[in-house]
Amino acid sequence: MADQIVTDVLIAGGGPVGAMLALGLRGCGASVLHVRSDAGAGERPIALSYGSRLLLEREGAWPAASPTPISEIHVSQQGGFGRTLIRATDYDLPALGYVAAYSGILGWLSAANTGHSGVDGRVIDYKTGADHVEIRVARTAGGETLERARLLVLADGGHAGLAENGHDYRQHAVVAEVQTEQPHRNIAWERFTRGGPIALLPYQNRYALIWSIEADAAQSLLAAPEAEFLLRLGAAFGSRLGTFVGASPRASFPLSLRRRRVVPAPRTVLVGNAAQTLHPVAGQGLNLGLRDAVELAELIASTHPPELGSDAFLKRYCARRRLDRNAGIRFTDALVRLFSNSSATLGMVRGAGLALLDIVPPARGFLARRMIYGARALP
Repeated sequence: MADQIVTDVLIAGGGPVGAMLALGLRGCGASVLHVRSDAGAGERPIALSYGSRLLLEREGAWPAASPTPISEIHVSQQGGFGRTLIRATDYDLPALGYVAAYSGILGWLSAANTGHSGVDGRVIDYKTGADHVEIRVARTAGGETLERARLLVLADGGHAGLAENGHDYRQHAVVAEVQTEQPHRNIAWERFTRGGPIALLPYQNRYALIWSIEADAAQSLLAAPEAEFLLRLGAAFGSRLGTFVGASPRASFPLSLRRRRVVPAPRTVLVGNAAQTLHPVAGQGLNLGLRDAVELAELIASTHPPELGSDAFLKRYCARRRLDRNAGIRFTDALVRLFSNSSATLGMVRGAGLALLDIVPPARGFLARRMIYGARALP
């Protein structure tokens, strides 16, 4: 191993949150090293809020041809009354959000960040000291290096050994791309069932499906022939889009809430999925992570480099992100707990809540702003 000079900020993570942070630090005066681990990007569709579009545009990372817009969100519950419809036009917006491939989002960020110093590899260990962190990096090209940084930012969820709090929802998300008899017309659907929510997001000429359901039922859905899978999806979702006529290969992953200390060690900070992993209901995870990155970049840029990673710096970052982070976690967790059960009493409460949102514009607007901009944008 070869010792390296002290870098101001080392970012560990190959996903959009780490890339957004690196992009936001261009020209800030601090030295930055981005260690880009394999993000496993693939082509899976991801929901971006309109607020995230504004952040990406500010950094020059929004594409000339916008991804699939979401103009409306229809929210309802299976076997109960009440529904609400959130429209972009009600808030004078071109869209409530967008759906894009994960790899596409990374591509936008990479194209906007040409010339930035970075290496392909992963952080395999680190040790904090009084004035810097020593970080062992395994490089993809081979070999290890020992880096030193005033501030280490962990920007992906793959770091083992970090203490966390959380909740196992005892659900898996079954994901696929599905074709429907009727065109999507840029409407997203959130349909709450007893087993868990079904989300259909308009994506190109089809829908991206995220079906949250009990683990055993998820395995059954994965094993079912395509025709049977589509029939079961239609029975759970309803006939609003006509018949489901096709599906891509399916996959699944377990769902849980994971929440870690934002500052797990001196001179170390967590952002994005490293700090919190949310249930996919309402599509808040990546949007919250991008806001983590933007606020951290702003704080780094306004801090004298020798102060980066200090206790005072870390406390300022935690204070700035506390409201938005806690609100995002509680919002998604409450939705799952309230809507993913068969209680008749809660069914009445759910229906009344959805009906209230539909007839009281200020309440619906509060929910819409929370989903679009996060808690910090609320009045």
